[in-house]
Amino acid sequence: MSKFIRIFSVASVLSVAAAGQALAHAHLQSATPAMDGTVKASPAELDLKFSEGLNIKFTGIAVTGPDGKEVQTGDAKLSAADDTMLVVPVSGTLPAGVYTVKWHALSTDGHKTNGNYSFTVKP
Repeated sequence: MSKFIRIFSVASVLSVAAAGQALAHAHLQSATPAMDGTVKASPAELDLKFSEGLNIKFTGIAVTGPDGKEVQTGDAKLSAADDTMLVVPVSGTLPAGVYTVKWHALSTDGHKTNGNYSFTVKP
């Protein structure tokens, strides 16, 4: 086997291994209310769907309202039927405006991720 083929083979294996690890993180796939979406009424809860199962002890969100203040939410929990679905009750009614959801997640395999998205309440 030539030296070039050995180097190429090792590089290929390492690339595949690195890509597999990158895919092992819990990425936000969808949300209700939808990311960059508009709802006509205040949501009773926020549902965030991730690509992997979550460790609830180290996963959560913070919601900021149009006035820049943090919105009161209840305790985050995992859906009883799906450990990739984070469910967070909203305390009270959200007035019209743009809301930002900052999330952080720890997947069950120990990888941390975070991000944010916005939605609009427009009655």
